[in-house]
Amino acid sequence: MSRTEEWAARFPQWNDWHWQMRNRITSADGLAEWVSVPEGLRREIEECTGVFRMAVTPYFLSLADLDDPEDPITKQCIVSRRELERSPNDAPDPLNETGSAVTPHIIHRYPDRVLLLATMECGMFCRHCTRRRIVGESDVTPTARELDDELDYIRAHPEIRDVLVSGGDPLTLPTDRLETIISRLRAIPHVEIIRIGTRVPCVLPMRIDDELLGMLKKYQPLWINVQFNHDRELTPEAEAALNKMADAGIPLGNQSVLLRGINDDADTMRKLVLHLVRCRVRPYYLYQCDLTEGIAHFRTRVETGVDIIHKLQGNVSGFAVPKFVIDAPGGGGKVPIGYDYVREINDKEVVFENYEGDVYRYPQP
Repeated sequence: MSRTEEWAARFPQWNDWHWQMRNRITSADGLAEWVSVPEGLRREIEECTGVFRMAVTPYFLSLADLDDPEDPITKQCIVSRRELERSPNDAPDPLNETGSAVTPHIIHRYPDRVLLLATMECGMFCRHCTRRRIVGESDVTPTARELDDELDYIRAHPEIRDVLVSGGDPLTLPTDRLETIISRLRAIPHVEIIRIGTRVPCVLPMRIDDELLGMLKKYQPLWINVQFNHDRELTPEAEAALNKMADAGIPLGNQSVLLRGINDDADTMRKLVLHLVRCRVRPYYLYQCDLTEGIAHFRTRVETGVDIIHKLQGNVSGFAVPKFVIDAPGGGGKVPIGYDYVREINDKEVVFENYEGDVYRYPQP
């Protein structure tokens, strides 16, 4: 019996997402109620949580192996002393989201779309989070008046055709509160697409219930981008949540973050993307880790991401290959970074190589 099965059998409310949220582990003492915590780890957690918040659902913790220092699940959910280290390139707001904010909760960086921060609460506070400066502050949620102002901004800008509802994690909101936001967005004539960014199917899959899906189905076209970083996160519970969303007619994409020691090799990423497509989730982005304070130990060299995508190309179906991007420091937006297959372009021909490195020539028209 797995630890997840053991804990699910022990706690009758295990599959109640509200119970999971109420029982998130946020401290060394809280962790000790679930697993054995060595004294060294206890001191490390107490030291780190004085600077950065920690929160992990019992469900996601059940996937972790705290005895393995290289465990990819533990690294993503339990604070580490390395988060207290500072790199010269670290910044509290590396993407300059505050500079692109047009209201307290709307970031307008691209011409035809905006980001609406619906809440700063999450099911789990990921150790690599780019918004760790504000995520976890439950009071950083639009008030009714602020939501009115934010919707007024969107109404006043007819060029906005796409709204990404994110946070925090909007799927941690009560269903009726989330419906208020989505229904009012859908009522704006020029808003064609509503997207939701969430890690709930990964860290709190029991949240994907019939009530939520019944509500979301009313407001199509609606897209959901999830975040799975390692194949071990795609448990039977997570698979069931993804299948429910796909059955509800919601297109699903995955946005992984490239994390050192977790998914920074082609074999690990290949296993992840093939599992995702079996769950009807299209790998969308592979993000280079941002220059956020305290996460330098997660960052890889950019060449690592380029090499991973190069090794995937031709070895998995094209729709299973994510786009490797860097979110430009300072607020320049997402920039795709890829292997250059072109050897030469001239007036007569294009000389290029394929995924195996063989050279081909295409005559110019």
